[in-house]
Amino acid sequence: MYINPNLFAMKKLLILCLTLVLCASCSIDDDNTNYSFEVLAVESVDIPDAFKLGEVYPITVSYLKPSSCHSFKEFYYLKENNVRTVAPITYVFDNNNCETLEENNLVESSFNFKVTSNGSYIFKFWQGEDADGEVQYLIIEVPVVE
Repeated sequence: MYINPNLFAMKKLLILCLTLVLCASCSIDDDNTNYSFEVLAVESVDIPDAFKLGEVYPITVSYLKPSSCHSFKEFYYLKENNVRTVAPITYVFDNNNCETLEENNLVESSFNFKVTSNGSYIFKFWQGEDADGEVQYLIIEVPVVE
């Protein structure tokens, strides 16, 4: 079977051109959106009084949203034995049209917690720093029952 070398070269050229067009159309700076991250203080938590081993529980964290440019990203979640340190992390978009929100603009975000060990879990929800720069936590101990 005879393959025309010109046809083979044309196919290679076409693939190369398509690849270049696709690469050129993709840009890391497509939207030029600038943002930073901010950890916000926890105001209150909705958490069960007790856990059962192997079960999954939703835990709802309430925090104040300071401006219309803040948007929930994820939870900071540090696991050390049966101690969990939790704080909401938000995007802060750099916009000129951000509105400062009222102090009572409470926002809720939740995560699922799976109970994997016996004993008690100690949750430390970050509440910021006091006047002396000491980190403050809302500490809640939840026992695992049978």
